[in-house]
Amino acid sequence: MTSTDPSRMDELPTPALVVDRPVFEANLATMSAARPGGTLRPHLKAFKSTDITRRLLAAGHDRFCAATIRELEGVAAAGIEADLLLANEVVDCSRLGRLAADGHRITVAVDSPETIRAAAAGGVRDVLIDVEVGLPRCGCAVEEAGPLADAARAAGLTVRGVMGYEGHLMMVAEPAERASRVERSMTKLLEAHAAVGGDIVSAGGTGTYAVNTWANEIQAGSYLLMDTQYATLEVPFRIALGVVATVISVSRKGWFVVDAGLKAFGMDHGNPTWPQGELQFCSDEHSTLKPSDGDPLPAVGDRIRLLPAHVDPTVAKHEQYWVLDGDAVVDRWPVDLRHW
Repeated sequence: MTSTDPSRMDELPTPALVVDRPVFEANLATMSAARPGGTLRPHLKAFKSTDITRRLLAAGHDRFCAATIRELEGVAAAGIEADLLLANEVVDCSRLGRLAADGHRITVAVDSPETIRAAAAGGVRDVLIDVEVGLPRCGCAVEEAGPLADAARAAGLTVRGVMGYEGHLMMVAEPAERASRVERSMTKLLEAHAAVGGDIVSAGGTGTYAVNTWANEIQAGSYLLMDTQYATLEVPFRIALGVVATVISVSRKGWFVVDAGLKAFGMDHGNPTWPQGELQFCSDEHSTLKPSDGDPLPAVGDRIRLLPAHVDPTVAKHEQYWVLDGDAVVDRWPVDLRHW
């Protein structure tokens, strides 16, 4: 922070992305105890910040995964030494190859002859075979994994193991059912691993970290900040992320308007939540809310904190986190891993 930065929440320029530091630190400690060191590969896409990456490194986690090349480039440019995985396929690996040539440990997921050729041509030497385990997204069929690993080795690549994302199971509400369905998905991944070889079985996320005992590294990231969707699960993490907004208009008919709308939140999982009342709807730059029955309307100029429904795309809409301890602003973390 600088001497000109706001010192209290009511001084923040809004809409402002905020992190509750005590809750963030508790979430970090809880996951680090459950998944210490290399058993966790935190996902950069969830928080997009090298400041947070350094805090994870200090907690003992020295491997990370990402959804975009830009996320890996940013970590490397910040001088962070770690084992870096692009956990999806790309058909142009030249930017990843430049990172590898600079001495960074770079691995990329592959699921086809084309993506294997792209890795080899781009100068990436380490790959994971990506296996489809039930989510209709990237990944090869189980029976294709062994031949693809052979093709990768024939192309001069090192096959480090397999990955498979059971993202369709993250929000299964009942823990026993979630565990049972994860086991079925991971049975597929372990079958593929037997044919592929390598040391890594990478899978999972915040929703399945506690029940996925088959993967030897878990790709979780949302647990640090959390959102209202993940908060519906029985997980030991609390919501640390919010967007502070300013009340700009108050109606005698019982509603009020704040200066944070569609462009301040990831909306694919629904509207943000205001715990003290009802969010009626979001416009481009504004949201209209009503207090709970019997509660007074706020005044123009008051600040309220809204809770996003989806952490990853909400973070991507902001340039920085303002870190709060109570109402005091204690730090500022740039969101410096955005874009592609």
